[in-house]
Amino acid sequence: MLPNRMQLNIETEEQLKRLKGYTSITPNVAARLAFFRSIETDFLYEPDDVKLDGSLVLDKVTWLGETALVTELLLQLRYPDYDQRLLVKAWAAHVNDGISALRTHRNLRSLAGAL
Repeated sequence: MLPNRMQLNIETEEQLKRLKGYTSITPNVAARLAFFRSIETDFLYEPDDVKLDGSLVLDKVTWLGETALVTELLLQLRYPDYDQRLLVKAWAAHVNDGISALRTHRNLRSLAGAL
């Protein structure tokens, strides 16, 4: 369902990189945490012209890891009428939404306590 190569927008990517600097959690793992955090809050993506212009282009397996099947199923359930292009944008929007709750943590202990 999701393509093999995916990317985020530049702002989200920068926030993931800053979080890595503070906590040592890699951007792909932080993106997974952010996605599921956003799903828990009932965020709903509305199609718009979001530019996925980040320089960090990773394959789906790297971005999603062992959560790939669950992530794709959740996206499919929440957005049944979306095509592949819109599903990628929805995934990126959820990561962007979820990272807002995680980006303020300045160390791993603080982040782990919030999860």
